[in-house]
Amino acid sequence: MNAKYDATTIAKWFIAWADHAENASMSNLKLQKILYYAQGHHVALHGEPLFSDEIQAWSHGPVVPTVYRKFRDFGAGEIKFDEHVDFSWDDVDEEATRHLMLVWNTYGGFAAWRLRNMTHDDGPWKDHFVDGERNLVIPVESLREHFSSRTRVSEPRA
Repeated sequence: MNAKYDATTIAKWFIAWADHAENASMSNLKLQKILYYAQGHHVALHGEPLFSDEIQAWSHGPVVPTVYRKFRDFGAGEIKFDEHVDFSWDDVDEEATRHLMLVWNTYGGFAAWRLRNMTHDDGPWKDHFVDGERNLVIPVESLREHFSSRTRVSEPRA
């Protein structure tokens, strides 16, 4: 399956959106859960993953390891861009932007720990997490099956 983006590009979009458009904070924990929901809803709606990076089942829920490592220096605190971050709104096309806004409108208002707890109730994480084991991938097909049966993401706010 082909994906249009890498997860870091999508992560940067969410960080920028939270900071500039919503005046909200984004921690690595919250970012990981938002990426999970963005990927799950995208594959269910469009038949293809949004980003190419794998999602793994970690103890605190689904994680995109490449993105986690990129922003781990922020610890549990808010991720902030500085002038050296390579991101432009043009990095994400209009269709994907609309999808990301829908995901944000559905999940962005939840606190990081609430999202973590929500993902622990989801089949893809529960079916693939094994305590004490590492690098357990949540397959795209598992996301497709789970999110195809869920309520769709909300329409963007005006």
